[in-house]
Amino acid sequence: MKKLLIVLIMLLTGCVGIPENVKPVDNFKAQKYLGKWYEIARLDHSFERDLTRVSANYSLRDDGGLKVINRGYSAKENKWKEIEGKAYFVNKSDQGYLKVSFFGPFYGSYIVFDLDHENYQYSLVCGPDKSYLWILAREPKIKEDIKVILAAKAGALGFDTSKLIYVNHD
Repeated sequence: MKKLLIVLIMLLTGCVGIPENVKPVDNFKAQKYLGKWYEIARLDHSFERDLTRVSANYSLRDDGGLKVINRGYSAKENKWKEIEGKAYFVNKSDQGYLKVSFFGPFYGSYIVFDLDHENYQYSLVCGPDKSYLWILAREPKIKEDIKVILAAKAGALGFDTSKLIYVNHD
């Protein structure tokens, strides 16, 4: 029974770590991060496989956390897919290190590790390990040079950017 409890605790808390060499941004302003973000690129995962026109919308929750609505279009199923989650700051509210849940008590890391601090127009986000990576922007398309710079920053930290999927928003 004791081993089962330890495994359960590890499952519930084990996915909110930070990958090696990744540092969440400081001076993070949740108010400026709120609103709609478009997925420019991502590493592949089953929960987003084959989705296009992917976006995330962030708003404040009454309990101090963030409401997250992820949405994408499945051409294969000819329908929109949407899921609602919740996110909370792990350490302090001015650091881009959150835990997010879409399924009950299970949380995963949501780490903003690069950000346009001036205008909040683009960000680099990862999960608990380097198999999770997203390039997000306020518009469905960003300038090619910004895309290249963001991918290079992620690559320098050890993310396999050769496997990035660039999301179609047409």
